Amino acid sequence: MSRLELIAAELPEAQRVDVEAWDGHPTFRVRGKNFVFADRSATSLSFKLGKSEAEAVVATESDADPTAYGLGRHGWVNLKIASNASEQRWVQIREWIRTSYTLVAPRKLARIIEEEDAE
Repeated sequence: MSRLELIAAELPEAQRVDVEAWDGHPTFRVRGKNFVFADRSATSLSFKLGKSEAEAVVATESDADPTAYGLGRHGWVNLKIASNASEQRWVQIREWIRTSYTLVAPRKLARIIEEEDAE
């Protein structure tokens, strides 16, 4: 969870909200909109990608599936993360989380991250 929180801390106005109705599972939001859903240990995450990227991730990653509740058809991906995930894996997860943020955040905030990632 600490790695996930560090990634979210890089994003403008991102905040963690634990949802009691979901047994205290954390979400990460920007201005009230979720860009990551997680379990308490952050071994399972859901995030949003563009539809074609989401399809590619699900097709090529054995630990990825479309998110349930119909969210998968909108580009949401559920990812299982091994407790011993490599640094390279966390680099990829960070990229996906930043993409999810840019798809959900207001345009002005998304542009900040897009510009950082373009450098």
